[in-house]
Amino acid sequence: MIVGAGYTGLWTAYYLAKADPSLRIVVLESETAGFGASGRNGGWCSALFPVSSRRLAALPGSSREAAIELHRAMQASVNEVGLVSAAEGIDCDYHKGGTVVLARTRVQLARARAEVDAAAEWGPGDLQFLGPDEVASKVRATKVLGATFTPHCAAIHPGKLVRGLAAVVERLGVTIHELTPVTRILPGRAITPYGVVRAEVAVRATEGFTPGLDGQSRVVAPVYSLMVATEPLGQAVWDRIGLADRPTFSDQRHLIIYGQRTADGRLAFGGRGAPYHFRSRIKPGFDDVPRVFKGLQKTLRELFDISPEFTHAWGGPLGVPRDWCASVGLERGVAWAGGYVGDGVSTTNLAGRTLRDLILERDTALTRLPWVGHRSRAWEPEPLRWLGINAGLRAMTLADVEERVTRRESLIARLMAPLLGG
Repeated sequence: MIVGAGYTGLWTAYYLAKADPSLRIVVLESETAGFGASGRNGGWCSALFPVSSRRLAALPGSSREAAIELHRAMQASVNEVGLVSAAEGIDCDYHKGGTVVLARTRVQLARARAEVDAAAEWGPGDLQFLGPDEVASKVRATKVLGATFTPHCAAIHPGKLVRGLAAVVERLGVTIHELTPVTRILPGRAITPYGVVRAEVAVRATEGFTPGLDGQSRVVAPVYSLMVATEPLGQAVWDRIGLADRPTFSDQRHLIIYGQRTADGRLAFGGRGAPYHFRSRIKPGFDDVPRVFKGLQKTLRELFDISPEFTHAWGGPLGVPRDWCASVGLERGVAWAGGYVGDGVSTTNLAGRTLRDLILERDTALTRLPWVGHRSRAWEPEPLRWLGINAGLRAMTLADVEERVTRRESLIARLMAPLLGG
């Protein structure tokens, strides 16, 4: 039994059904498949993990080698999503064009170079530094001094992927019960308004919606990320700004932004800035923050020096654990995965394969990765949680202002780094 029909729940159902077709697998979903972050995200299927390799290596029972293995597993997961999509006929606009992170000030340029140096210490050195001319071969933005580039990211259409995956698992014999909210998960049981669903294992795959479950209010904090999308842009615009190979893109500012060129010729662009709501509340109205939408539109116009029409705006909550470290595990009849901090498109695939092995009691390389069995400590009770999270969001905005004024690395950002997965 799986609670949540997003990427985590559906990938878990998929790999379990493929491993053992005799299993009876039921997925319970309070809305419709993909209603949460799985259907609303920026479409980055990347090898990003929300905490650094250094932090992973410091986890209890972990090591430098274990952190590097998780990094490699994340890279493989990017490819796995593409392979399964192709094999199962899921048309999700998958295209592996990598990720470009622009440096547009001297401070950002130094940060980009430092990231390349740090990455070389923890892996095969696949994070590259690009000079301005090399950047221009991939994307032409304003004020570019350099960039980092990794090939380990694909652009996708998130809604197409999650709806296609739901159709595939149903073809494999999995039953998805939509409009079936779960109020509590216990070992081998899920409590719904319509009765109790029993199984040998109950999987919690609820990500940002986890605080709505009884007893889970401090497991993750639902933090909103918002997006806008332009009209389809003409070829003259694309000739001007590039993105021919559809690399996903961002820059080195502290308040996160992210974008992609969609398969139908739009720019889809998102970022943080929406507030965290008291007691981890989630409401449809929280998806609509005009101030943030206007800020995203302004940022995109300035980034490419274009003036497109914007036709769409949306948002939703993602799950942030207290130490920013995603986790997966199985204990006493309850399995879980989540806490992706917005890096979930490929991490959920790794989670699904890992949960398969844990549930089927297989000892594999996946079950020995350092995020398996990790437990983040609970978030502080309110009002400390509300004060702390919103102060952190505000601090990242101020850090960018500080760097523009001082032209030096932000002291605010350095002080916040230990709290933000650095």
